[in-house]
Amino acid sequence: MRKLILTILTFVIALDALAQVPVKLQNDTILKRLTNAPLSDTIAVPSIEQPLLLGQSLLYKLRLDSIKQTVPLDYNEYVQSYIDIYTKRKAMYGDMLGLSGYYFPIFEKALKSYNIPTEIKYLSIVESSLNPHAVSRVGATGLWQFMFGTAKAYGLNMDNFVDERKDPVQASYAAAAYFRDAYEELGDWLLAIAAYNCGKGNVQRAIDKAGSRNFWDIRRFLPKETSNYVPAFIAAVYVMKYANAHQIVPKIAPFAFKTDTIVVRNFVALADVAKAIDQKEETIFALNPSYKKKIINGTAIAPKRLVIPKTGYQYYPQLFEVLNNDLEMDREVILASTDDVRDLRKKTLPKREIPQPKLIVHKVLPGQNLTAIANQYKVEVQDLKVWNNLVASTIIPGQKLKIYPDTVSHKMLPKAKPVLVNYKVKQGDTLSSIAEKFDGVTVASLKQANGLKSAKITEGMLLKVM
Repeated sequence: MRKLILTILTFVIALDALAQVPVKLQNDTILKRLTNAPLSDTIAVPSIEQPLLLGQSLLYKLRLDSIKQTVPLDYNEYVQSYIDIYTKRKAMYGDMLGLSGYYFPIFEKALKSYNIPTEIKYLSIVESSLNPHAVSRVGATGLWQFMFGTAKAYGLNMDNFVDERKDPVQASYAAAAYFRDAYEELGDWLLAIAAYNCGKGNVQRAIDKAGSRNFWDIRRFLPKETSNYVPAFIAAVYVMKYANAHQIVPKIAPFAFKTDTIVVRNFVALADVAKAIDQKEETIFALNPSYKKKIINGTAIAPKRLVIPKTGYQYYPQLFEVLNNDLEMDREVILASTDDVRDLRKKTLPKREIPQPKLIVHKVLPGQNLTAIANQYKVEVQDLKVWNNLVASTIIPGQKLKIYPDTVSHKMLPKAKPVLVNYKVKQGDTLSSIAEKFDGVTVASLKQANGLKSAKITEGMLLKVM
């Protein structure tokens, strides 16, 4: 009987494999979705009040086992529920199969650089449906749905010209760094995936409550969205791998061509680039979604990346002319504060008034020199020179000198010096959550300042924050 069952299972798997033959791509365009950037809710994980009691389908379990690599792809009724939901979204998954041909190689390169399993790339399916302009109800943005604070903690830049959360390359490396830290702290890939949704601190607290490091054991102690997030990820991997078995047809992506990357050191409009190489502006913007004004704000000190379709030599003269023609415009870079809806709801604190320096006018007495006057007011000779535009140290009796005794530098208002802060790690703290509490601090800078080789920290540890 056992041999008969094994024979039947082998036959079923063989038939299933035959069903995985390539399907001819259908012509379609989704440029509009990739170039329009309205605020759109990106909750891609539908809520399941009660899992469908379908029992454990042996076929689905065998399929998941066959595609498992490093990340566990457990099968249960929760995973089956999301498989049932996602396999009905044939058009959406057809779009994503087409887009994956462009985005997945970018993701894989970033993940490999941090030694992260390549299966993590499928998390972008759940996060953003491969839409770089996706924005959630609370402000999570881009292909990898970074919140503002976490993005800054992992080195992404957001200002009036650029939002690097929408940059496929930059955001992918930041996501890979996050997963490296999460895995180092939690020691399990499913837990790291859960942490990406709700934060490492929430996962650690769930571990402590459950007394287990198994996701399915701690699931009931996690936020509701996170408890559904991991089974949704496993289902997304399944549907992307077994799309043909569910009559999901890949659609041709707008990026069905090879691309080149150019380093730009000037302010250049994407529209001018498109015209120079005979492409639609929407195509160039879709390849460069992080430029909010559709202008590349490159400089010699901080060059920027431009991605274009691989083009013929006949377009080179026009392209070089555009790239070397620096746009005349307001170049002030204004760093973004936050777009986290939870932060914006908080009451804004009243602005602190900057104290003005106290001015004293000193009349030089006979026999006085700059050194004596500087000692009298406890300031520096160099300060006296700067305040009074003195080229030499010579002064004469009766001369009036401006003195700002409350300042400590030669400037009218003292510039704050970098301050070293000792931070005591509390329960539930992570490097990323600590970095979010301090302006200009990143996970990388915390590691460097404290000589940390990994992101693992313990309660009570003292960290240097600069």
